[in-house]
Amino acid sequence: MTVNSRPARPVILGQNQYGKAENRVVKITRDGATHHIKDLNVSVALSGDMEDVHYSGSNAHVLPTDTTKNTVFAFAKEHGIESAEQFGIHLARHFVTSQEPIQRARIRIEEYAWERIATSDANSKFIGADEVKHSFVRKGQETRLTQITYDGSSFEVVSGLKDLTVMNSTNSEFWGYVKDKYTTLQEAHDRILATSVSARWRFNWTDDEQKTPHWEKSYEQVKKHMLQAFAETYSLSLQQTMYQMGVRIINNRSEIDEVRFSLPNKHHFLVDLEPFGLKNDNEVYFAADRPYGLIEATILRDGCEPRIPVDLTNL
Repeated sequence: MTVNSRPARPVILGQNQYGKAENRVVKITRDGATHHIKDLNVSVALSGDMEDVHYSGSNAHVLPTDTTKNTVFAFAKEHGIESAEQFGIHLARHFVTSQEPIQRARIRIEEYAWERIATSDANSKFIGADEVKHSFVRKGQETRLTQITYDGSSFEVVSGLKDLTVMNSTNSEFWGYVKDKYTTLQEAHDRILATSVSARWRFNWTDDEQKTPHWEKSYEQVKKHMLQAFAETYSLSLQQTMYQMGVRIINNRSEIDEVRFSLPNKHHFLVDLEPFGLKNDNEVYFAADRPYGLIEATILRDGCEPRIPVDLTNL
């Protein structure tokens, strides 16, 4: 048996981080009888001078994850929640500037939207609409997302959404594609185009000065341009539609430099009704949930480098 006399190489600690994940915080703002809701799921990840806790178990540089959880809830009270982005900026800056060993903070936030329930008129025998301003129903359109990273000198903010399901019932085709001996898909000159949008966009804002009121408007406008592009593009492929969604955002929102999309093609196949003596004139479809085509791309402002991860689940 040959003995390897070469000394063992040292084992080195690589990238590491720690924190408290999925802190569910609901903030009610009471403006007299009118209430407002912010419903967030906040995850904190901290990194920096943390070698000793890994090598020797010394916790001298470790801020407990329970403390990070408490900070999230305390900041909801002390700073309020004007927007997910602004709340994340407050948290990221606090952790980096208040604890010397912490050199980088990453805050990921999911926001769940609520809308006010419309009530009956004030002449009802029940509580009137002029009195009820505290009842809400959870919106089911999409989940809003943001990630804030702070390294002590600058912020990087990437926001987005997931589970925004959209459909065009016409103005979509798919034909002229490569065919080989395994191809069975029939060309379509009038089809349903549907997808569940997962998107992230990167801001070129690197500080949080005078930006507080703009985060909400930016999200609303990005979503508006995204949806308008989906609706107004006569589509020959989902790739074409996706590109136009990104172009519309970049061209209309100067604060956005990069957009990353992941779009599953929610296939709708015409059902063969001929065995029942019926003609299916693009009316009845089978909605297949899997397998599905997955279309992904990054759309960039000219001169900008991509920084959003290809795998959006890692953001």
